[in-house]
Amino acid sequence: MTALGGLIGALAMSVIAGVLIAVAVTPAVALAGTAAGAAVDLFEELPSHIDPGQQAQPSTLYAKKGGERVPIASFYVQNRIEKKWEDVSQYVKDAAVAVEDPGFYSHGGVNVISAARAALQNAVAGDGPGASTITMQYVRNVLIMEAAAIPDKEESDAAFDEANARTTERKLKEMRLAVSIEKKFTKDEILLGYLNIALFGGQVYGIESASNYFFNKSADDVTLPEAASLIAIVNAPNAYRIDREDNLKANKERRDYILKRMLVHKKITEAQYEEAVETPVEPNITPRASGCSAATEYGVGHFCNYVKLSIENDPSFGNDSTERYFNLARGGYEIDTTLDLDLQEAANNAFLENIPAEYPGFDAGGAAVTSETGTGRILQMSQNRPFSEDPDALERHPSLTPINYNTDFEYGGSSGFQIGSTIKPINLANWLKQGHSLKETVRGDPYTVQESSIKMKCAPGGVYGYNTFPVNNHNGFRYGNRSVLYATAYSINSAFINMTQKTDLCDIVDLAEAMGIKRASDQLDAKLPNYGTRELSRIPSFTYAGTDEIAPLTMSTAYAGFAGKGIVCSPTAIDRITDRDGKEVPFTKNECNQALDPDVAAGVAYALEYTVTNGIAGHARSSTGVPHFAKTGTTNNYWDHWTVGGSTKISTAIWTGNVVGKVDTETSGLPYDGDRVFGMILNAGDALYGGDAFEKPNANALTVKMKNVPNTAGKTVEEATQMLETLGFSVTQGGERDSSVTAGLVAESDPAGGGQAPEGSTITLYTSNGQMSKVPDGIVGQTAKEAEATLRSAGFSSVSTTCGSGDKKKNNSVVESVNPASGADAKNDSNITLSLTCEKSDDEDD
Repeated sequence: MTALGGLIGALAMSVIAGVLIAVAVTPAVALAGTAAGAAVDLFEELPSHIDPGQQAQPSTLYAKKGGERVPIASFYVQNRIEKKWEDVSQYVKDAAVAVEDPGFYSHGGVNVISAARAALQNAVAGDGPGASTITMQYVRNVLIMEAAAIPDKEESDAAFDEANARTTERKLKEMRLAVSIEKKFTKDEILLGYLNIALFGGQVYGIESASNYFFNKSADDVTLPEAASLIAIVNAPNAYRIDREDNLKANKERRDYILKRMLVHKKITEAQYEEAVETPVEPNITPRASGCSAATEYGVGHFCNYVKLSIENDPSFGNDSTERYFNLARGGYEIDTTLDLDLQEAANNAFLENIPAEYPGFDAGGAAVTSETGTGRILQMSQNRPFSEDPDALERHPSLTPINYNTDFEYGGSSGFQIGSTIKPINLANWLKQGHSLKETVRGDPYTVQESSIKMKCAPGGVYGYNTFPVNNHNGFRYGNRSVLYATAYSINSAFINMTQKTDLCDIVDLAEAMGIKRASDQLDAKLPNYGTRELSRIPSFTYAGTDEIAPLTMSTAYAGFAGKGIVCSPTAIDRITDRDGKEVPFTKNECNQALDPDVAAGVAYALEYTVTNGIAGHARSSTGVPHFAKTGTTNNYWDHWTVGGSTKISTAIWTGNVVGKVDTETSGLPYDGDRVFGMILNAGDALYGGDAFEKPNANALTVKMKNVPNTAGKTVEEATQMLETLGFSVTQGGERDSSVTAGLVAESDPAGGGQAPEGSTITLYTSNGQMSKVPDGIVGQTAKEAEATLRSAGFSSVSTTCGSGDKKKNNSVVESVNPASGADAKNDSNITLSLTCEKSDDEDD
């Protein structure tokens, strides 16, 4: 039955072949006869048109180096570069026609006689010649290409099987579509399409990619024997591809056969033929690396992966990440990235010199990223461990990693790292936003904080809580009362929790989020607040110790707002995308917003520049004189170490620490100098981008504001504290003092009530020990006896008299003065001296 069915199919094809002659050559001639009519009916049921469309081509990432556009990575499922007719060697064209379809330029897409003969031979022998013309082969390749272009794997596999089925129907379909192609395109266009679409083995498609891969030259530069070797591969890629040494002999035999056909068809001379067949097959295999694992130069692998994931996360490119990558790897996009290879090279070298990829006993890591002020463009993204996604390479080389320490989780990153004191400038920004000054005084000594003193308008009850917690400074340092400017320069924890007490915790966290600060992942410690979200922790320690895990890229873009007049731009790695025709490809752009008032931003930048010139961020000083701003951050036991800052042009964040686990990176002997790397990156950035003076802060940010100090004597400590804190003062207790005020109540303050003190400064309250009494009023004018009784009833036990005038006391002598004076405080056991009006003695009268 099989043989009979094949014979019937062959007879049908023979009839249709005759029809095709008429269709291809004399389509206007009317056809007659029953067999012809049946054949036409069968033929007409097949698809009549195919659109070669656009073939899959690699997409390429570009960066700038020295102003020149440089490719850094490619993505492809089919390594193909389409070429124009004039850019392909005539040797290649002649070789293809000579061996595959000598009558190519004379038939109408189908070699009818060959097709009929092949059909009969296949029916009888079971496996005869294919008799496919170049046009028919082109059609089959287009159908295969269309199958590969279906994102759904099951649908794609089914279409691929159909395109390769060894059936009469498939052959007839190819014939009809070949006729259609011939009517729409010129012969040269068809031949070029065939050469651009053909498979040359593995992922190498098209004559240009094949020339590059097998001989390391362009398709217009290949020699005659090279051209013949390339066309030989097309016939059976696995058998003839010359990147396998075992295939070299077979390729030469096929090549020489092709050369013979070229000679027969007078495409080359006898001399050319003789020289070519004597030439050995000498491939120069030059792979075109695909993906980010191959992007090793300048350490751009992690940035490359960030770009790839940016596309996979962008709905502009498809419905899900699989479809988006599918489009990337086939679309022939030219993607101009934001990467500056000069800065990237400098940063990568800084890491190589100072932060090794491996160190015994540690899972140590380091990462740095630079953003452009005012745009959010990522200029460099570097880290100590190079990128790879290859499981074998990762197993062989522990120094490699697929994790990008600079980015959020969904962009290939980790879950982030605690940012420590780099959060303090956000607290400072809120401080200035609320009308406070850099010159205001805050507490610099460690102290115990009442949770109820921390206002929290977004929480029930309006306060954080009702317990207490201690706040300590680095190494327990005591700074006394200091200005906010000084507290910023020396990163004083107690000062910043004091600032939190004087503002509102919710305002600080809200401002951080407005500046784009968020957790790097929602998969954090389930014990922490807001687990499962990107929301920041609304806890007091966040406002001075940065307890949340955040990516360096997030901090870099946020800090750019301090130098950029308050404008914060979300990060972007892509400037422009064009398709193979040079047309713009739409993608989701980043956004910029006015997160801070320009005056507030200028005030923060002023304080952070002071931190570089006068504080603990001296390693951020410029070697070229460009003004820099910076803030350091260190978490408990030196688990994480940060610096974030830059100039008016760029903002850089660097993190070093243990990637997994808590390790003291300061005292453990780990030779990681993140401070030096930070300085090297900033100085390289200065050379490339320069930098201007920072905006001057508003005068209010630098003004020492004075406030009246109320009289709190006689108040309870609680009453006095509330009075003073309501006015914005801090309060501390100075202990007991001798006073006539009731014991336990406030005796006096420093500065004293009725005077003035700088806004935000600390007022010291002294309580009374009750061991003094006030000298009563009305003593003057009383007799000595009356005065003594008055004083003793007021609590004074020692009273003495003396004559103020005269020298002879009398019982009715009156008091003319008292020491201490009436209204003054005196200890109860102190002596009160009464000056009396005495009579002169008789001796004096003489």
